[in-house]
Amino acid sequence: MPNAGAFTNIRVYWLAFVAYWGIVLFGYDTYVLGVSVISLDLPFISGIAGGVVSQANFQKHFGMWPNGVENKAQVTAVSSNVVSVLQAGAFFGALGSAPISGKFGRKWTLVGFTFIFAIGAILTTVASSPTNGLSLIYAGRVISGVGIGGISAVSPAFVSECSPKEVRGRITGLFQVMVATGVMLSYFINYGVSINIVNGPRIWRIPFGFQLVPAGIMLFGLLTVKESPRWLASVGRNEEALNNLAYLRRKPTDDVELLHELAEIEAAIEEEREARKGLGWKEAFFGKGNLIRFVIAFVIFLLQQWCGQNSVGYYAPQIFASIGYTGNKNSLLASGVYGVVKLVATSIFIFFGVETLGRKLSFFISAMGMGTCFFIIGAIIKTHPPPATSSTSVVTAISPASQGMAAMLYIYVCFYSMGWGPLPWVYVSDIFPTRTRHYGLAVASASQWLWNFVVSHQTLLIEQHLGFKFFLMFATVNIGAMGTFSLLIPETKGRSLEEMDIIFGSVSAEKRSADVAKFEHALDNGPEIGSTRSNDYSDTKA
Repeated sequence: MPNAGAFTNIRVYWLAFVAYWGIVLFGYDTYVLGVSVISLDLPFISGIAGGVVSQANFQKHFGMWPNGVENKAQVTAVSSNVVSVLQAGAFFGALGSAPISGKFGRKWTLVGFTFIFAIGAILTTVASSPTNGLSLIYAGRVISGVGIGGISAVSPAFVSECSPKEVRGRITGLFQVMVATGVMLSYFINYGVSINIVNGPRIWRIPFGFQLVPAGIMLFGLLTVKESPRWLASVGRNEEALNNLAYLRRKPTDDVELLHELAEIEAAIEEEREARKGLGWKEAFFGKGNLIRFVIAFVIFLLQQWCGQNSVGYYAPQIFASIGYTGNKNSLLASGVYGVVKLVATSIFIFFGVETLGRKLSFFISAMGMGTCFFIIGAIIKTHPPPATSSTSVVTAISPASQGMAAMLYIYVCFYSMGWGPLPWVYVSDIFPTRTRHYGLAVASASQWLWNFVVSHQTLLIEQHLGFKFFLMFATVNIGAMGTFSLLIPETKGRSLEEMDIIFGSVSAEKRSADVAKFEHALDNGPEIGSTRSNDYSDTKA
């Protein structure tokens, strides 16, 4: 079986590429303002739906302009609803993914959630009736949210479980690259629709319908990839686990390194089973060494959502206006460049930095850099307040102070992209044992969606009340909370997923070595893999 150089992990990269197409939808639907949002003073609005709802023709078609006059309260309510219902669906989709993924496996769970998302996308695309069209859009957004939530929880686990430890951070970190790709697609599709289509149902059918493209690519692509070897081993399908692991590593099934990796997986699963006796489902939270991992998974996304990035992303035009980039052209250009910088910076870090700097150092540098940039922006706003705060106001020239603040925001997103952007997904995918990883990723993803909802609702209100202190607040969170958190968590770079049990105290290094040796001996002598397992799981010959 070939095993040449740069192509050694090509099958794992392909699996990540396929599994993360659903993450494009994550960014496409949730993270960025549509171009046309600049003309509206909405309390919060995001993603492709934001650009759709802000279109005057959409508002008129669905009865938001009674007697030819815009009902701003109704527009605001609809804008809020189309985002909120997706976030609510995603929250419950993430939580619900855990038992489904544990029972049916990572691959077929993703197939199911992608199909669910596609149903929701179809409903939002075909909505046209002025009387019940909005209800259809709401229903479609809830269903799509369930799909996105499930995908966002299962995809990182699937990719992490299939990745070799040497490049796991890089491959798992592609998650954030795909998010940024979705953000850019959202931006340019909204932009194209806003300047080329004046009226008609294509205003919402093209942006909503485009969701089916990445969903379709993912759905058919999943048929070409193998199930997670670690999940297969956890349910007693050991021969399939060995074959799939050999396929992903591009090695023969009798390769020494391959058999050692499988033995390590088997030993960890057996130890988990021993440790959970008498705990039942409570193992997920109260098994030895597990609770702290769930705390980390919840807190890491709480901090990520409050680092300021999503607030800048949600309200880029308004925020750039608040620092002096007023007028549609200037505000649009500044926020568009911000999105491009984010995508480029994330890609560079994932491909060249994540496996060099490690997790802890990257988190720490990222937090310190973000906090410093926000302190500088807050200080400049205090000493050199911008001339206007409306994104539609027109100014003849942008002051040097405003240019400096914009530069700080671009530097800020570079620091975000080298740590707190991509790494939370990498880290939580690293730390959980196989039998509880789906629960851990479900909690992490649900935390992300919960705080995403809170931040999106509160950002503009906070910014209006705090003024320049808005940036100082986030700077304090970055340095005080996130910097400290970065120093407290253990390093996971270069460690196998099974070694996480040693790091978090679930098992001693001595016991793990003995258990691995036991399973290696069993593999070398050809008896049934996993013969020491409980009778709840089938034993098959490797």
